[in-house]
Amino acid sequence: MSAGAVILIDDEEEVRLAVGQSLELQGFDVTAFARAERALDMIGRGFAGVVVSDIRIPKFDGMELLAATREIDPELPVILMTGHGDVPLAVEAMRQGAYDFLEKPFSPSRLVEAVVRASALRRLTLENRSMRAELEQLDPVEEIIVGRAAPMIDLRKKISAVAGSDVDVLILGETGTGKELAARAIHEASDRADKPFVAVTLAALPEATIESELFGHEAGAFAGAQRARFGKFEHARGGTLFLDEIGAVSVSLQSKLMRVIEDRAIQRIGSNESVALNVRFIASSNRDLDAMVAAGTFRNELYYRLAVVTLSIPPLRERTEDIPRLFTNLVALAAKRYRRDAPQVSLEDLSALSAQTWPGNVRELRNAADRYVLGLGLREDGSDAMPPASLAKQVERYEASVIASALVSQKGNLKATYEVLGLSRKTLYEKMQRHGLRREDFIGTEAE
Repeated sequence: MSAGAVILIDDEEEVRLAVGQSLELQGFDVTAFARAERALDMIGRGFAGVVVSDIRIPKFDGMELLAATREIDPELPVILMTGHGDVPLAVEAMRQGAYDFLEKPFSPSRLVEAVVRASALRRLTLENRSMRAELEQLDPVEEIIVGRAAPMIDLRKKISAVAGSDVDVLILGETGTGKELAARAIHEASDRADKPFVAVTLAALPEATIESELFGHEAGAFAGAQRARFGKFEHARGGTLFLDEIGAVSVSLQSKLMRVIEDRAIQRIGSNESVALNVRFIASSNRDLDAMVAAGTFRNELYYRLAVVTLSIPPLRERTEDIPRLFTNLVALAAKRYRRDAPQVSLEDLSALSAQTWPGNVRELRNAADRYVLGLGLREDGSDAMPPASLAKQVERYEASVIASALVSQKGNLKATYEVLGLSRKTLYEKMQRHGLRREDFIGTEAE
């Protein structure tokens, strides 16, 4: 494996040969030139290497070369070789952006050390550029809603389709599936992204104070209201208000919410003045609202007003192929949160995780990731053993999860993946196609 590329420029052939040989012995790919202007044809912003040049070169010297390379790429490392009398010039070159200079005669070890450091810096620079470019191009919906299972791809498409409009949305899904994340994705992909996203967990608000929390109040509106206060509705003006667990509120409050959604205006408690709202409403529920409407515990007018667009978040058991990547991402986040090194996640652990049903969904998986980082085992009882699923389901999931886990651990490298799994290339391709796994979804993933 090459240690990196080096462009070497010196008008003395014996120097080119000696320096080139020293670098090639250390694994560098060296391209040598007697004239600097010829080397410029090989230098671009994507050049994954280092330039080593003598300062004293006829026609186009090392200082001119430095200036030219900095115009092409200011972060390209340029190492200048200089005679004793040129040291002040080399110091000036460092001020102008040269990476280092070597005073002749220098030892091969000094040369190699400088080039190794410069090459490492260049690799890091190009990797950071690549990451920044990927982040700039990343769709905000895909950044928030992670997963390549078919239900998640369909969910992202629907979110992208509705985000640009101001239509109100109802999000349904089991506890822990990520309903708030879906609401945030809609907000981030909308024209309201630079305005507030206000999330209100209705089930957590006491019945006695819920109206004050939502609508706000005027000074003296009730005992203890010493001064006026904005409610959640007004805090969300211009942005998005997420009403989490809408099915938990009383029927009387549902009527008031319905009026606000219809009129896009509120009255603070204790006031007769109407306050206009420019707010998008997104509501969620883990309850069967259809059944609640039929039972009379949820107002059908509110339901149909919110359900202009309804999104369903699939439970984790319906997208087990996403578990390896989700878990490794959650482990990395937990490691940052707890200020610890992210542990290496074994293929066996990823496979075991993927074989489970996860009734608590992503929230439960996140808890497992936290325990994993803290060294407390995968289960709440501190053990790593996971309860078995049914044989048919486990066999179905096992192959997909093992392949997905191997792709994660090998960062999408197919050759390394089929070798570690003991498969032929053709067999791996066929199995990936059958399980809906795509190589590009695993490139650059880290199993830690």
